[in-house]
Amino acid sequence: MSNTAVVVIDMINTYDHPDARMLLPSAQKAVPAMVRLIERARERDVPVIYVNDNFGEWRSHHGEILETALAGPHADLVEPLRPTEDSLFVVKARHSIFYETPLAYLLSRLDVGRIVLCGQVTEQCVLYSALDAHIRHLRVTIPADAVAHIHADLADAALTMMERNMGADIREADSVTF
Repeated sequence: MSNTAVVVIDMINTYDHPDARMLLPSAQKAVPAMVRLIERARERDVPVIYVNDNFGEWRSHHGEILETALAGPHADLVEPLRPTEDSLFVVKARHSIFYETPLAYLLSRLDVGRIVLCGQVTEQCVLYSALDAHIRHLRVTIPADAVAHIHADLADAALTMMERNMGADIREADSVTF
């Protein structure tokens, strides 16, 4: 496995949850780096996979999740990251992008050996997803400027843990190579 995929975590979001007020400033800062990363990936035909919470709506599919987020008060954070027709989409219900989702199978079908994780929340879903990728022998890159956090201190600790304990490559989005 040698191919790379960019995985966008939980960015199709209404920001209608208890931690949203603390998350929004970091998300607003991270979105431009995510947009540049995704655009570069698409230009190089690198798969872009959106893995998103279903917000407890078990009948939801990605179109419904996207429409709900775009109708919300923070559509300005969703619109620039809007999936294209060729984007792949996996719905998740828990923190890890792998937990009871078909993502591992999809990555194996795409012959992916390295994932670039961007999105939110650094100290939660990104951290747990990086660990699950590591135990699946996938190489992980985290563009630190393309992940959003609720608590800056925990995000810094999470990035350090991902680098030291999981061998993740922590760098800026513009320096990620495909």
